[in-house]
Amino acid sequence: MPQNNASVTYKTKQGTLVLECFKKNKGVHLTIDDISSFLKNSGTPVGTSTIYRQVQKLVDEAVVTKYNLDNESSCCYQYNGDNCKMHFHLKCTVCMELIHASCEFMESVEGHIFSHHGFKVDNSRTVFYGICQNCLRNSKKI
Repeated sequence: MPQNNASVTYKTKQGTLVLECFKKNKGVHLTIDDISSFLKNSGTPVGTSTIYRQVQKLVDEAVVTKYNLDNESSCCYQYNGDNCKMHFHLKCTVCMELIHASCEFMESVEGHIFSHHGFKVDNSRTVFYGICQNCLRNSKKI
């Protein structure tokens, strides 16, 4: 009787290369284009559609987190090996940089929201939008 192998996860060379890209860029938010450029510059190019498939597998396995920050920019992804789920994110609307916000104050905000409003925040998906220090500094020079 044939077995159903639909749940079997196969490791491929391309999948390993994509995962290694994330590990080598630990703590960095990467777009599909970033991954493609990294692999190409490393001498191991992988097709864009293959990268999309491999990244989606990593998202499904919770190895990588997907951030869809707005309707205009590309999604970005981050390797979860650095506990990225444990902090909020700040998104600069000028340069589009995504900044980690991990400090006692942000933890107290999360605690306040839960204790006073009965709402558990998923801080891995919470993004505050504004303008970063560099862009503010540059705008004053103009």
